[in-house]
Amino acid sequence: MLKTIETYLALRRATGFAMSNAEYLLKSFAGFAAERGQAYVQTQTAIDWAALGPSIAQRDARLKAVCRFARHIRIEDVRHELPPGNHFGARKRRRSPHIYSGTEIARLIETAGQLRPQGSLRPLTYATLIALLAATGLRISEALKLTFADISSDGLLIRETKFRKTRLVPLHDTAAAGLQRYLQRRGPGSGDDPVFADTHGQPLRYIAVKETFDRLVGKAGIRPSSAHRPRLHDLRHTFAVRALQDSPTGRNRCGAHMVALATYMGHVNIYATYWYLEATADLVRDIAMAGDAFMSEGKRA
Repeated sequence: MLKTIETYLALRRATGFAMSNAEYLLKSFAGFAAERGQAYVQTQTAIDWAALGPSIAQRDARLKAVCRFARHIRIEDVRHELPPGNHFGARKRRRSPHIYSGTEIARLIETAGQLRPQGSLRPLTYATLIALLAATGLRISEALKLTFADISSDGLLIRETKFRKTRLVPLHDTAAAGLQRYLQRRGPGSGDDPVFADTHGQPLRYIAVKETFDRLVGKAGIRPSSAHRPRLHDLRHTFAVRALQDSPTGRNRCGAHMVALATYMGHVNIYATYWYLEATADLVRDIAMAGDAFMSEGKRA
């Protein structure tokens, strides 16, 4: 089974998927099946192996990895069984994001500018990073991987991120000006030098940024809008919502706007962009007004 798994992984990677977790899971399953003397996927064996996961979510993920592999390989060899993907009954729950207001983002940036040690580059680094995330909706991993070579007059070159996609992210003039002010203070650097660096010149680590951001949220007095604490990743949700609010009127124009937004955010398909949207009061009001206008036109016709 291992040879078949390697072929499957190579094909998926050729289409842009990293498959690192899938490789670990499928090879673990292959070893489990081999201990039972099985060279083909069998439903009960897949369920027994997946059940070794410590939580329902992990058991579900393990079984679904086998299901995707089995669905692919059964096209060539029906001796592989296709396990039921919903055997463990796990449901993916979407955590409601905190949509930051413009005032809250401004307070976060201002608070970041007060970080210690004052007079060092650290306050400006975090203030610029937060402002860039809010203005572009970049994934935090994308921002932390930026190098001097990735910055051009056309925007930011985001290299081989999720699904190995590379894209150009244009910047608004104000965002570009703010980034340039930071770079001037940052000092000259070579092409491979990180844009956002720590005191040793190394790229900022995600865990350090997350911990600092969580403290900034508290110091800025930002209160959660739900049971969950506002997150760093919620800046990306906020960008998607604000971008939708700025969509031009008209169904066709709004549709084109959403496709452009999905491309800008680096999504493989538009469904991933929908995941980031949240029904804010402003959006609901806009939808209600659009619905009233549509009904009124229908009545007049």
